[in-house]
Amino acid sequence: MPTLLIRNARLLVTMDAGRREIEGGAVFVRGREIETVGPSAELPRTADVVIDARDQVVIPGLVNTHHHMFQTLTRVVRPAQDCELFSWLQTLYPLWAGLTPEMVRVSTQTAMAELLLSGCTTSSDHLYIYPNGVTLEDSIEAAQSIGMRFHAARGAMSVGQSQGGLPPDSVVESEPAILRETQRLIERWHDRERFAMLRIVVAPCSPFSVSRELMRDAALLAREMGVSLHTHLAENVNDIAYTRERFGCTPAEYAEQLGWVGPDVWHAHCVKLDEAGIALFARTGTGVAHCPGSNMRLASGIAPIRAMRDAGVPVSIAVDGSASNDSGHLLGEARLALLLQRVAHGPGALAAREVLEMATLGGAKVLGRDDIGALAPGMAADIVTVPLDEIGLAGAQHDPLAALFFCHVPRVRHSIVNGRVVVRDGELTTLELPRLVARHNALARELVGVARSTR
Repeated sequence: MPTLLIRNARLLVTMDAGRREIEGGAVFVRGREIETVGPSAELPRTADVVIDARDQVVIPGLVNTHHHMFQTLTRVVRPAQDCELFSWLQTLYPLWAGLTPEMVRVSTQTAMAELLLSGCTTSSDHLYIYPNGVTLEDSIEAAQSIGMRFHAARGAMSVGQSQGGLPPDSVVESEPAILRETQRLIERWHDRERFAMLRIVVAPCSPFSVSRELMRDAALLAREMGVSLHTHLAENVNDIAYTRERFGCTPAEYAEQLGWVGPDVWHAHCVKLDEAGIALFARTGTGVAHCPGSNMRLASGIAPIRAMRDAGVPVSIAVDGSASNDSGHLLGEARLALLLQRVAHGPGALAAREVLEMATLGGAKVLGRDDIGALAPGMAADIVTVPLDEIGLAGAQHDPLAALFFCHVPRVRHSIVNGRVVVRDGELTTLELPRLVARHNALARELVGVARSTR
């Protein structure tokens, strides 16, 4: 099997059980698995591929647990710039109704390129709208070609405006068709093996776009087939009000009633999760994807992450959709998580090393994985190196790890996914980025232009 050696790191941050941080550290990889971690002098000196990480911090690949990658096509659309969640969605649903299979493939690659260049090696994506022949395979094929470890969440909307839901009737699907397609995807694509590059997630979109029956049946299907569950929950005050009015309970109670708690479930946002909900999630091991940038952009509020972590809730970090952030830089998102908790709870609310834990081991736990999130023997070879020689990090050598979150957020130098170098010297190796960006921009103009011309 091919070997890879990363050596001479200014600081190697393992996130292993002992939380070792090794100056002058090295990682030796055989195939797709980490074989040895330690001081450079104690590891082999040669390999098929050798990367000198001098003046770089080496960290585990980051894990993004919530995204809507198709939304890179509708960043900063003017009518949606100053909306809260519900009006933002109602503004953008008609645009997304024009999505085509090519748009989904190209936008997925664009989002993944942005993630890979920002330190992320594993991502979930929640695709919940399927017009014009779009299928989840469009996302899956994009991930396979760019080389990202991928949890593809088969989203769905089934309750349109005529039935009291938020989305237009034109973009919802029938519930039997949703369940059939979800089962087909699991049977065709889900990989249960260690180091899997692709897993399928059952993911009805939200309480305001699907029925109680679909939520219940989706949970039953996921448990029967042994896959994870994901949805949005308790995102803002309107979300809370909708759930109380329509279902007569809080979002956490709604989740519990329908089987949507447990270590195989994670919910996005949870900005308005109450004390009882936090206790429920902690008791059941239910995970949370914290999306600080989107929560700020849509003025949804500050999620109680300090309280969640203190209670024992598994918490991860996610960029959310690129039309509500409007970025997909995971190191940058981690920085926002660090700073936003301090706004709410003081300077000791969250530390740099806690944020890295959330973005690595926290993400792995939420996705139900024990093979990513740390640099240790037997773990997947998902490794990132971050340069320390940028102007925004000048004077920050006192604590190179903390610098990644307190200072200017840099691009990564190298990203290795499953033992494969997909970013080398700051450039993607698996596709031609300028050509991708040009095509993506053309499709974005087409999507928004067609929607406007039909109004």
